[in-house]
Amino acid sequence: MSLYEEIGGEASIDAALDKFYPKILGDPRVSFLFKGIDMTRLRKHARAFLTMAFGGPNHYQGRDLRTAHKRARGQGLNEAHFEVFMGHFRSTLEELSVPPAKIAEIVQIAEGGRNDVLNR
Repeated sequence: MSLYEEIGGEASIDAALDKFYPKILGDPRVSFLFKGIDMTRLRKHARAFLTMAFGGPNHYQGRDLRTAHKRARGQGLNEAHFEVFMGHFRSTLEELSVPPAKIAEIVQIAEGGRNDVLNR
């Protein structure tokens, strides 16, 4: 069974995004990175990307992480911002009662993209 299935599939990803995006959009440390962004489109890409990354059906047709975050890096995206995102991501998973072992797996997957997001 994939991690995607273990955490509840599509419904769980949607629930996580429903909680995660308001957190980052309401956090002045990172919200400026989303000015002018079509959040409906971003959410669609994020949903497909997370589904693929967690072992679900691969319908992701977006850009690779390095390319997708180029604009944000131009606005100053850095390590501190990535930590803010990860903090909100962890707290979202905790609020959704995802078991700690699964949170650790999910965080490890997300951390795997850090260098690409930050272009290192």
